[in-house]
Amino acid sequence: MESALKALVTDPVMQQRLAKYMALRCFRNTVLEEFHCGKRIQSETGDYTDVTVHTPSDVIPWKDVSRLNDSEMKALMVDVVNCSYKFIHDLFDEEKGGQLLLELAERDPAPQWDTPQLPKPFNPHDK
Repeated sequence: MESALKALVTDPVMQQRLAKYMALRCFRNTVLEEFHCGKRIQSETGDYTDVTVHTPSDVIPWKDVSRLNDSEMKALMVDVVNCSYKFIHDLFDEEKGGQLLLELAERDPAPQWDTPQLPKPFNPHDK
């Protein structure tokens, strides 16, 4: 059984499916959905260089506009951390975790999404 589990969790396709499942459960289905709803910005150029935000004291090019304020970012991070904790709790539960891995072995939870790629190693000095 241990070798079968090792083969399952070291399989790149399973890792990619697990990454999609985790993103779906821990990030996509969070307060982010509330931030995502609302009126969409229209750009005639398609690159948003023609879009500005007018405030009482300034005109800000779209590329320079902060999309989330501090309280929204905090709410998002709290929600993501809580959902991640639930995901880890379920994954390491003998019954739920095993069932999840079996389901992921059978099907991709988000087949319409791009296949996950490993990013370059994080360097905190890069901007």
